[in-house]
Amino acid sequence: MDAMIERGQNGEATDKDTLMLMSGLALVVFGAGLILSNRSVRRYIGQMGPGGLLQAAVPDVERYMKLRAM
Repeated sequence: MDAMIERGQNGEATDKDTLMLMSGLALVVFGAGLILSNRSVRRYIGQMGPGGLLQAAVPDVERYMKLRAM
């Protein structure tokens, strides 16, 4: 049991870690696809435009970075 714990702590990625990373990425892409396939979401994005969405997201990202730096 101790050998398994030490192997994971020395910084090497295991197959399980890679599988978890890829499955999480697949879930994010699938979820974004589900959200963007909704008519009302597409209409809202079309009205606002990608530039407006990025401008609206900047204050949230800045707040997140400040919280993370604490």
